[in-house]
Amino acid sequence: MKLLGISGSLSDRSKTFLAVEKAIQFAEEQFFETKQAIKEKLNTDKYDQTIETEIVNLKDYDLQFCDGRNPLDYEGDTKKLIKKIIEADAFIVGSPVYRGSMSGALKNVFDLIPNNCLEGKVIGFIATGGTYHHFLAIEHQLHPLAGYFSAHVVPGGVYAHNEHYDNQGLISDEILERLRVLSYSVIDLHHRLYDSHTIAKKPYIPRKSLSATKS
Repeated sequence: MKLLGISGSLSDRSKTFLAVEKAIQFAEEQFFETKQAIKEKLNTDKYDQTIETEIVNLKDYDLQFCDGRNPLDYEGDTKKLIKKIIEADAFIVGSPVYRGSMSGALKNVFDLIPNNCLEGKVIGFIATGGTYHHFLAIEHQLHPLAGYFSAHVVPGGVYAHNEHYDNQGLISDEILERLRVLSYSVIDLHHRLYDSHTIAKKPYIPRKSLSATKS
């Protein structure tokens, strides 16, 4: 299982990155416990997997803006990130909330990737903000976007704000526990869907520029 964490913040010391990093740590700690529990529940030995994790911090990537080209035609950091996303099995994705929505940097990532590269995969979402005001951004902004890509979303998500942090990092026991549950749920759902990523098929939507059309 390849679990990719993505922090959609460009800040030097990011609340979002700290939350995604902690969730990935929890996933590493809980993976084998989760796998064994699923094997016992389903009475099967087919989940003979290991876990490979990585965190993508968007501030470390020099990404091109999406310009509508074939996703496989990008170069440099953009090409590397698209490849990581295509190859991953599950995701923990975090974003700061700006103006009631996800960061522009994270939205650009979703614009860059192939339409089918998240199909049937599992995503857990994290959002961060200054106050509680934007906690519904996960439901209103991130879940619909995952639905477009036909991904399986862990219900809920985790929202953390300024009062949950100090200069040392995350200090809220409540948020830490919710991150632990989120990471467990991502792994659990991935195991349950293993080899059976059943989804309702949607129409094929090709990318086509105006230069490729007839006037």
